[in-house]
Amino acid sequence: MRRIPSTIIGLSVAAVIFFVPAAAFASPASITYTYKHHIFEVSVLRHPEWRSRERVWYYGGKRAIPPARFLSSGKGAISEPDWTFADRITWNERAIAQTISADIASKLDRPAGSVVIRRSASGTIVFEGQGLPGRQADIDLAAALTKTALEKYVSAVVLPVIERDPVITVEDRSLKEAGIREVVTVGESVFAKSPENRRHNIGVGVRRFNGHLIPKDSVFSFNDVLGPVNEKTGYRKELVIQGATTLPDYGGGLCQVSTTAFRGPWEYGLPILQRKNHSYAVSYYSPQGTDATIFPPNTDLKFRNDTPGALLIQSFVDSTDHAYFIYYGTADERKTEIVGPYITDRVAAPKEERLTYTTTIPVGEKRKAGEQHDGMKAVWYRRVERAGTGVILERMFSAYEARPLTYQLGVTPEDMARLTAGEASATPSWLPSKP
Repeated sequence: MRRIPSTIIGLSVAAVIFFVPAAAFASPASITYTYKHHIFEVSVLRHPEWRSRERVWYYGGKRAIPPARFLSSGKGAISEPDWTFADRITWNERAIAQTISADIASKLDRPAGSVVIRRSASGTIVFEGQGLPGRQADIDLAAALTKTALEKYVSAVVLPVIERDPVITVEDRSLKEAGIREVVTVGESVFAKSPENRRHNIGVGVRRFNGHLIPKDSVFSFNDVLGPVNEKTGYRKELVIQGATTLPDYGGGLCQVSTTAFRGPWEYGLPILQRKNHSYAVSYYSPQGTDATIFPPNTDLKFRNDTPGALLIQSFVDSTDHAYFIYYGTADERKTEIVGPYITDRVAAPKEERLTYTTTIPVGEKRKAGEQHDGMKAVWYRRVERAGTGVILERMFSAYEARPLTYQLGVTPEDMARLTAGEASATPSWLPSKP
């Protein structure tokens, strides 16, 4: 059993603590709890049960217990100058704990799993069970930290979490010799409310990686393992970002798989050799800045396995619309800390619609080719400390475009050629002169 170190945020990576002047507010308006890439924001204003008022008495400027005659009426202090009092807000840890239990622990907690890893008669790696580590928010400590944060006007708390190791049995000798013996890291994401075709593609894509072995010191390429993406390989058409448009194509939703694959190695501290964010912020990949888009063969996700042994992937989706990549292997003593996201340069989506042209739909037909999206920039910091190599501080930057509501209009190949050449005067009368 391991307890994740937890404090009011005073982070070695960026030393970023948000203080609110006491004169301006009685407390922060909300508290943000962070655990790895998981972020939970709780509104203080919506929980009046957290706070109460108490009267504090002082004698000669020092806190003291007042005489009984003062407890019925505070006016007695006025006639005795040595006695003064002040009213202050106090915080109810029990009420705070109840909120943390309902709003955070209910979503984060899970029991430790168990798995048997073996090979079938044909040599295929088989998993019986799932080796997810257990985790449990330390509610009492989190409530105490929250109370301190509120008293100090701090708006962020690192959530204290107790982790429990799963039971792992490796029956195959060659896997044991390769170093497969424990969970090194886990990547996870949520794809709730996905359309049916997107869910189908995520399931197909996740299965491609189950049982994949990454040798020690080798480079993992997501696209190499994924293979072809088309109708023959089992994919359906679903929305895919294609430049300035978002249109159905085979494999829409596979970025959910690549994002899940990315988060585990990134959080553990493996060297990330190639990763690209989406062109606009997608709600499925919250928190922003933790996504990894792929578009074979051009855009890939790559990382190096610099652990003491091989890494074995167990990938699956569960009934709660979570996708998982469990990386089994041999953990080392590296210490990794991620901090973020720091969101800047927010830009509202343009109000004016964008119209583009295509020859892939009937002439004159109009279809939606993209929703509105606000723009922003997101930065995460990663601090990796290892014996012999010292401390490496990395900055992961993501820029997301602001996009308008976009439509496509079907045109003839001849009209498209004229439009591409900029010959607006030759445009048919029914066609808008400006795209």
